[in-house]
Amino acid sequence: MGHSVSVIIPARNEAASLPSCLRGVRNTLPGCELIVVDDGSTDDTADICAAHGVRLVAHPYAMGNGAAIKSGARAARGDVLVFMDADGQHKPEDLPALLAKFNEGYDMVVGARGDGSHAGVHRAVANDLFSRMASWMVRQHIQDLTSGFRVVNADKFRKFLYLLPNGFSYPTTITMSFFRAGFSVAYVPIQTPRRIGRSHLRPLRDGVRFLLIIIKIGTLYSPQRLFLPVSAAFFLTGLAYYAFTYIEFGRFTNMSALMFISAILTFLIGIVSEQISALHYKDIDVHRESIGRSEES
Repeated sequence: MGHSVSVIIPARNEAASLPSCLRGVRNTLPGCELIVVDDGSTDDTADICAAHGVRLVAHPYAMGNGAAIKSGARAARGDVLVFMDADGQHKPEDLPALLAKFNEGYDMVVGARGDGSHAGVHRAVANDLFSRMASWMVRQHIQDLTSGFRVVNADKFRKFLYLLPNGFSYPTTITMSFFRAGFSVAYVPIQTPRRIGRSHLRPLRDGVRFLLIIIKIGTLYSPQRLFLPVSAAFFLTGLAYYAFTYIEFGRFTNMSALMFISAILTFLIGIVSEQISALHYKDIDVHRESIGRSEES
């Protein structure tokens, strides 16, 4: 049975590039539900949507890219969601390749930007750094952590809406959440041209947010990947300091004791956090069982 597809395009003052984006999606996927989420635009976004006959979800003020994604996911009727930007960087002609990969049985397919994509050197380096860090967290290779061009299973995506931030780091959160929940993720190489208009991304501010999101998701789904290295660092520091003070002064100092105690407490906190993080899988398993019963009946 074929999937019903909803294409969700968050837009904030993207009137210059939005018409060509909408035409491209209509020509590529003529039967899809097309939703534009107007995130407090002050230009002609609403009029453009009306002229192209697409479904418009409007925010009364700018809430952020992540908030627009969540609004679109709640409003969509399709069982497959496609997210793409309205700034001209995500090409509608890449949609068939992403959907074909999704139809192989994956839960999420991400358009991974290649070396020739116009993202800027600083953003490319930051994306590579964050991707490596996130890959270490989830023990899976993440080719592009921050790409917003993706196809997802609607039901599984909505499980994590409560985790998604309102800012630009929603791709980071949903990618790590899918990996840690055991959902399958695939990548399709894409090339992104230079965006039309001015970017709303602030590299320093949003870079710090990306890092905090990675740490937050890591503690939610794989706490020991964070707590165990910290505990080991405390222990080794205490051991080295104890060896130094014993050789030099022949005694065991309070600082060494503090390091050893900190190592033990950090390790125990990590164990408790692992047990708490297991609760995130409870609703997923219940949902799978309910689907199985409904299919049998």
